[in-house]
Amino acid sequence: MSRTAADTAEGRGAAKGPAPSRVVVCRDCCCGTVKVPGDHRSQTARLRSAVPIRVSECLDVCEQANVIVVQPSAEARRAGAKPVWLGLVNDPDATEDVIAWVEAGGPGVAPMPEILELYVFVPNQRSARL
Repeated sequence: MSRTAADTAEGRGAAKGPAPSRVVVCRDCCCGTVKVPGDHRSQTARLRSAVPIRVSECLDVCEQANVIVVQPSAEARRAGAKPVWLGLVNDPDATEDVIAWVEAGGPGVAPMPEILELYVFVPNQRSARL
């Protein structure tokens, strides 16, 4: 996975200070394109305004477009938390649920909102190295 010019400056989100986890947003071959309905620019801008994000090239799970990966903070990762892969995140309400979860602490810190469980999927091995 490579970073693009759209990445945030070392992942700082809104002026609240650094969030305890980071969001990776796929924006390449399918995610964020006309192949998938939705306002992708608004979704990316909304995430960027609230939480640390990194925009990625293709994560190789196109059948799940739009893909968002919520990565745990370093502390939560040391305690065993794993990244959570969310697919088909094409609804503004789902984007708001992701933001609320990250602001609450994200994986390993805050319980995932039940509604987000509908978006969770297990990536293929190649993609899972994120």
